[in-house]
Amino acid sequence: MDRILTLLSWGNQGWLDELASGALVTISLALATLPFGLALGLIMALVKRSDSRVLRAFGTIYTTVFRGVPELLTLYIVYFGLQLGMRRLWTGLGLPGTVEMPAFVAGMIALGLVLAAFSCEVWIGALNAIHKGQREGAYALGLNKAQTFRLVVFPQLIRVALPGLGNNWMVLLKETSLISVIALPDLMFWTGRANVVTKEPFLFFGVACLIYLAFSLVSAGGIEALERRANRGFAQGGGSR
Repeated sequence: MDRILTLLSWGNQGWLDELASGALVTISLALATLPFGLALGLIMALVKRSDSRVLRAFGTIYTTVFRGVPELLTLYIVYFGLQLGMRRLWTGLGLPGTVEMPAFVAGMIALGLVLAAFSCEVWIGALNAIHKGQREGAYALGLNKAQTFRLVVFPQLIRVALPGLGNNWMVLLKETSLISVIALPDLMFWTGRANVVTKEPFLFFGVACLIYLAFSLVSAGGIEALERRANRGFAQGGGSR
């Protein structure tokens, strides 16, 4: 018991400060990826619903690729492939020095691309749930397409899409563990290090499991609160048509 308390203490003898630092990196990566992935997903949803056959085909190809390719492979392609392409472009332009892609940025881009592909389908379902008569009514009042989307469609879109987007967030939170393979010092990175040094796999992987569960429980509570707030007017008024 004393050994466990020592290993889970702060300072040179324990690993708690490293685990806490890794947990902070994990949640920071997830929070940084979320707006990027959701915004790109909404754009792709609008692309897939556009009148242009070319844009619709592009949106379909995008979602098919990033929903079908493993997240780890996407991460490797972004971190190694995109970085190599940037270096060659940098050298081709005759610029001095070299270009390095931070692991955090690579993880945000890779996970954001995957999140966008999955959230795109959620956005499309929510867009389909909003009756076209509301858009027609907004146009009749003199609103243009941009104003109609911002003032009429988007507020309802968030309410309808929120449960699905909440699920996407929970999945994203778990997928951040993949980032340890490119040496970003997240929770799984430090958990692996602690296991190698101390030979205590059950202890440290168990602690990591509890930390991820804590993130999930807090997230579930936050999503539930957001859903209650988003549906407050509908619950009180018995719905809206």
